[in-house]
Amino acid sequence: MQSRRAIQVVAAHAEGEVGRVIVGGVIPPRGASVRDMRIALAEDDTLRQFLIREPRGGVFTHYNLVVPACHPDAQAGFIIMEPTDYPPMSGSNSICVGTVLLETGMLQMHEPVTELVLETPGGLVHLTAECENGRCRSIKTRNAAAFVVRLDLEIDVPGLGPTRVDIAYGGGFFALLDAAPHGLEVRPEAARDLVVLGERVKDAVNAAFPVAHPEMPEIAGVTFVTWREPVHQRDGHPTARNATVISPGKIDRSPCGTASSARLAVHHARGEMKVGDTLHSRSIIDSLFEMRIEAETTVAGRPAILPSIKGRAWITGEHTYHLDPEDPYPLGYALSDTWHRVV
Repeated sequence: MQSRRAIQVVAAHAEGEVGRVIVGGVIPPRGASVRDMRIALAEDDTLRQFLIREPRGGVFTHYNLVVPACHPDAQAGFIIMEPTDYPPMSGSNSICVGTVLLETGMLQMHEPVTELVLETPGGLVHLTAECENGRCRSIKTRNAAAFVVRLDLEIDVPGLGPTRVDIAYGGGFFALLDAAPHGLEVRPEAARDLVVLGERVKDAVNAAFPVAHPEMPEIAGVTFVTWREPVHQRDGHPTARNATVISPGKIDRSPCGTASSARLAVHHARGEMKVGDTLHSRSIIDSLFEMRIEAETTVAGRPAILPSIKGRAWITGEHTYHLDPEDPYPLGYALSDTWHRVV
């Protein structure tokens, strides 16, 4: 077999969300930090397109490029690639990366607990892995600071009319809104409607309310929309269901750790949660992240929280992706029948 490139990947999912981990065949981009590497990778963009677009990938896939850490406190770094974006942080992807690094032996596992520090474009992420018999039974990710930008922003959304959203950062900027006032539920049968309307909400928010991270200005604009249901008691725990829309149009199969972090920041800003409080965040397929407010902090003088995300990941396979020199689609393709819109 002839091949112009060969990329080795370990496939995994965290609570249902696919997070594949690139372990070979790619020279990391240059940069003084993983944040700089992200910028360089995005400027080129060929690796993301090659792997995520069909026929090698699909709208349901995320890829994580493992890179050497630049920060002295970190053992490794990773850069997240999603269908249209390079988010600075991801809860599900961090759990996938941590599981792959430990279960494949790329980093040494210590039982019963392994502590890791990974460098992401959004900052350092501390992982605590509960390990047994060579397996990661769970990983707790202590996320970067989450904060609220605006509560109760009123916008007009085609198909929804006047709509109230909260804008918060949890590792990306989110517009969060309640599903029930719009006749929606976070259920599998509603996934298509949640995607179509969620993309309209995102467009309306970005047109009306520009936003950028005060310390990382390249992280700008609302990237995700999260539909939420009310908090209720389930099995003795405060529990709430979320559905996060990832462009160009899919629902996160996991509860979305960064969205759940943004939701905790909203609850904290409203006085509904405090340090030490927990929330069981459930996804559209009923998978679970255990969320907790670990501490209060500030970001550029703005009140913020330090949240944690606890969940599980499973390795599903190992792959080597090739590019035949005669392949007429070297960067793949994306069609609106499965991608919601062509990108």
